[in-house]
Amino acid sequence: MSRATEEPEVEERLEEFEDADAQAGPDIPEDVVPPPPVKRPLYKRPVFLVVAGILLVAGLIYGLNYYAYARSHESTDDAFIDGRVVQVSPKVSGYVVKLYVRENQEVKEGDLIAELDARDFEARLDAARAALAAGAARQREAQAGIALTRATSQAGVQQASSVVRQARTGVETARAAAAAERSRINQAGAGVATAQANVAQAQAQVAGAEAEAQRANADVARYQELFAKDEVSRQRLDQAIATAATATANLEAARRRVAAVEAQVAEARSAESAAAENARRAATQINAAQAGVGEALGRLAQAGTGQQQVAVSQAQAETAGATIEQLRAAVEQAELELSYTKIYAPESGRVTRKAVEEGVLIQPGQPLMAVVSGDIWVTANFKETQLNEIRPGQHVEITVDAYPGRVFKAHVESIQAGTGSRFSMIPPENATGNYVKVVQRVPVKIVFEPGQVDTQHMLAPGMSVTPEVRIG
Repeated sequence: MSRATEEPEVEERLEEFEDADAQAGPDIPEDVVPPPPVKRPLYKRPVFLVVAGILLVAGLIYGLNYYAYARSHESTDDAFIDGRVVQVSPKVSGYVVKLYVRENQEVKEGDLIAELDARDFEARLDAARAALAAGAARQREAQAGIALTRATSQAGVQQASSVVRQARTGVETARAAAAAERSRINQAGAGVATAQANVAQAQAQVAGAEAEAQRANADVARYQELFAKDEVSRQRLDQAIATAATATANLEAARRRVAAVEAQVAEARSAESAAAENARRAATQINAAQAGVGEALGRLAQAGTGQQQVAVSQAQAETAGATIEQLRAAVEQAELELSYTKIYAPESGRVTRKAVEEGVLIQPGQPLMAVVSGDIWVTANFKETQLNEIRPGQHVEITVDAYPGRVFKAHVESIQAGTGSRFSMIPPENATGNYVKVVQRVPVKIVFEPGQVDTQHMLAPGMSVTPEVRIG
């Protein structure tokens, strides 16, 4: 007992003795001093014993309750709110011309949040589309060239074959004429009959020349129609016109030859000397006809290269087709880059860490802002010695430091397969240096129950919490 407690008791006893002396009167000598009162120890006093008993019972009850609670719960203060934070970055570079959001603004998935200057990308798209149109025109030109080359080569082969046959006929005719002239030299009397035969032959040539002229004129008419439709070149039309003119000239020559042969009949009757001159002339015609045969064969060989020309045209058409695909891909790429000038919210949430303003030049991959979604959970870093009885699905009570009077209901969703230090940027290497065993912590994901998160209690990533997992 303290000195302050003892002094009042002594004073009270002194007052009692003084009262007793006053009542006793003069019988008690003044020099007689009463004996001091007997003091009990504090621990023997009834009040102290009662209070001590109550405190002991209360402590025992509290200790048993705490022990029972500790056996059925695991808790840690190394826990934080976690959530999905999506960084917003551009795919193309450009100047920001418009911002549609501000710091901490709520956005929905697909909302337009920023827009870049799109003029350069629109120009690239127009250029790509123009190149695609030019490539398509070249492809159509190449395909039309295939048909034209095929038709031209076939017509050239037919024409050259006809010229070869005509030239060979001319050779044979010239040889026959020479033989006739030699015969007229030896048999002047038979010259008239030979000349008459030549007249008939010349007339036959007139018929052939007329047929050739008709065919050539028909070709001119056809090529004029094709030229009017812009399906053949001017050169090809001029060539057909020249061929028709040649056929007309040949017809006129054949007709004149008839007149000449008829004149030869008279000449054969008149003089043998004229027959000799005609024989020399016929020999010259043989040489000319043979030269014509060689020229016609050359034209026929040239016309025979039409298949190779068709193959070249087909290869050009295939090359144009491949170029078309490449140009289409360029157009699609330009359209994509143009679409990238408009930046949309990747998901619903709240805009945070906005680091862009209008007029700023941004680069691909540059962080512009972050969108924090409403999908949040708790990452609790329990000691590895606490994980013995923690299982997914167990109930959890969470208290947030920002809201001490509010208890949130949750449950354990999963336990990470590895400690936090193992997945850190620089994991510890225990095989080097002196090793000191440290209790590791393992992240445990805890998910809130439906309806626990409301607008009155904002829960944001990084907020400190204390979870209590019921394990028993």
